[in-house]
Amino acid sequence: MTPERIEELRLTAPDEAAIAALLGRCFGTDFGGRSCFMQRHHVRLVLRDPGIVGHIGLTFRHIRQGDRLIPILGVADVATDPDRRGQGIAARLLQVVIAEGHAGPADFILLFGTAGLYAGAGFRPVTNHLRAVDMTDAITRSIIKAPSDSLMVLPLRQQQWDESAPLDMLGHLF
Repeated sequence: MTPERIEELRLTAPDEAAIAALLGRCFGTDFGGRSCFMQRHHVRLVLRDPGIVGHIGLTFRHIRQGDRLIPILGVADVATDPDRRGQGIAARLLQVVIAEGHAGPADFILLFGTAGLYAGAGFRPVTNHLRAVDMTDAITRSIIKAPSDSLMVLPLRQQQWDESAPLDMLGHLF
């Protein structure tokens, strides 16, 4: 199995349906038939065997940390077919994510999650006070203003993460 990179604008209808079905099996909901939790990603990483058995969505954007505007790569919709868990599928995809991050202009990779897989790949939990748009059920609801309880960060450059600075996502979570 070789990880495959799919630009969002090149995502086919069959692949989109397969990803939505995979998310449904992994999260107990198919997010209303969507292949993403909140908003579309810029890039998808998938593993096929022969159908899609693993998926990660990547979003490149800027966020504000205190007074600094910083480029980040956001990771979301990490999913491995429940029948294939424990085979290293998500770990392989996460390594591709990290390589993509190092090759691009982002200073950090961010994700919201608590799985041991992330710490094992070098991500560390941070507790910045967070500001973001709540888009539960793909509806803009309110502004979230709270400390993060599941944000994890992986530095890609020599930049230091300031855990004391407020974090403005400049929109929705990933």
